[in-house]
Amino acid sequence: MSDENEKDPPSFRSAQWFGPADRNGFMHRSWMKNQGTPQRMFDGRPVIGICNTWSELTPCNGHFRQIAEHVKRGVIEAGGFPVEFPVMSLGETLLRPTAMLFRNLVSMDVEESIRANPIDGVVLLCGCDKTTPALVMGAASCDLPTIVVSGGPMLNGKFRGHDIGSGTSLFAMSEDVRAGKLSPEAFLDAEACMSRSAGHCMTMGTASTMACLVEALGLSLPQNGAIPAVDARRNTLANESGRRIVSMVREDLKLSKVLDRRSFENAIRINAAIGGSTNAIIHLLAIAGRIGVPLTLADFEAFGSAVPLLVDLLPSGRFLMEDFYYAGGLPAVWQALGDIVDGGAASVTGLSMGENNAGADCWNTEVIRTPENPVKPKAGIKVLRGNIAPDGAIIKPSAATPALMKHRGKAIVFEGLTDFRKRIDDPALDVDENSILVMRGVGLLGYPGMPEVGNMPLPRKLLERGIRDMVRISDARMSGTAYGTIVLHVAPEAAIGGPLALVQTGDIIELDVEAGRLHLDISEEEFARRQAEHKVAPAHPKGGYEQLFLQHVLQPDKGADFDFLVGCRGSAVADNAH
Repeated sequence: MSDENEKDPPSFRSAQWFGPADRNGFMHRSWMKNQGTPQRMFDGRPVIGICNTWSELTPCNGHFRQIAEHVKRGVIEAGGFPVEFPVMSLGETLLRPTAMLFRNLVSMDVEESIRANPIDGVVLLCGCDKTTPALVMGAASCDLPTIVVSGGPMLNGKFRGHDIGSGTSLFAMSEDVRAGKLSPEAFLDAEACMSRSAGHCMTMGTASTMACLVEALGLSLPQNGAIPAVDARRNTLANESGRRIVSMVREDLKLSKVLDRRSFENAIRINAAIGGSTNAIIHLLAIAGRIGVPLTLADFEAFGSAVPLLVDLLPSGRFLMEDFYYAGGLPAVWQALGDIVDGGAASVTGLSMGENNAGADCWNTEVIRTPENPVKPKAGIKVLRGNIAPDGAIIKPSAATPALMKHRGKAIVFEGLTDFRKRIDDPALDVDENSILVMRGVGLLGYPGMPEVGNMPLPRKLLERGIRDMVRISDARMSGTAYGTIVLHVAPEAAIGGPLALVQTGDIIELDVEAGRLHLDISEEEFARRQAEHKVAPAHPKGGYEQLFLQHVLQPDKGADFDFLVGCRGSAVADNAH
């Protein structure tokens, strides 16, 4: 982390704006001075952009103004010039129809904001689910020195003497209300008990998963993934990240020098070991596509399916992110995995990942297990294929019911979310615990945006009998905080003529997770007949961004990025037009 090999000031990108003694240089410096910027900030020091997703409409990121101030202090201490700028913020909790619809839009905002401005390096302030991949995707397309600072998880929820976790406990308590086991009044009381501090979900949902995975990719300082949002050490990490990005600029340590094939293979393995979200698949594929690293859905099978689940956290286990940090966080997981991960992968510290995590201790072997005593021996995402999902579907075995991992059942088909909500609690619905719930038309184009509705609530009449899990299949996503035997991301999706559109209520579906098989049990002749008769309904975009989305989004097995955004376009920009 030394400041050796400093470049001459004119070599910094920002010198194109602030260096010249001509009319344009005058204009650029003068306007910055109206904010009280002293002349010495234009003496050739690196300009560090702080990309902030703060918003009161994104509660997970509501404390980012404070974090940004700590980053700024670090930048100034290291001799840099910090400039904070906003981009669109994605809050999974409030944004409709789904935050995933706007992930690519935010990545465009980030990319163009970085490229168009006098920025030499960037600090990405990420929190709620889609903000992390969106910001990393945008930065990867520019390929400047970049470091990630996550906002951190909330403190553990506390309700009636027990810990409760965001999302996971919500889903469980909601089903208990529907089953008559929990009163609506108690359900309401739990709201404030669950979300009792700043920060994102404290379960191993998508936000915590992606915070851990940017650490596993080498894009953050050690312990970024788990420090609670309100722990003073989160602010310290922000300060140190501000200091480090200045050195990264002087070393020209760009994203493309950190991220390579080993980085993504490590992230896949870590995602399995921590019981991470299925959403990580789409996001890692998209990030890899931006930086130019080959990555496919099959890689998640090859590098993650045999990795043991070591972290005993909801929704796959018992504990929460606060406990994870106190137990040692991601460095302890890295150490426990040993040779399973590649310690030679690079990182933003300038050291290898192995060096970053050398000597890390585990302080609670109940929370972070060893490979000899795992929560589950094989926990990685399992890729399923068959005549329903020729381009793949996925399931998270660590969150599923073992008895349902090999299952044959009668399909109960729902045409989208409205139909599901209308019929699922109908006493006349012909469904039992062996049935398989199928929902289609909720993919990237079908909804649009691929919402987190794959974890369909069970029929009330089955909940009242004590049933708590069934096989569920859809072309939607699932919240990282959710659980159950749930098949997701069926590709190609039904809205573009994928075979999921051919399933009829009463059909027998076979699921065999170990064999990676998802099969509609009808004859080839019947399958061909249905295909020939099926008509794809034309899309009716409303114009604006939704039209752009529908015209250009790739399917989930390709990362759900826009076709025209894949690849790194670099940081070069046209000359000043003034």
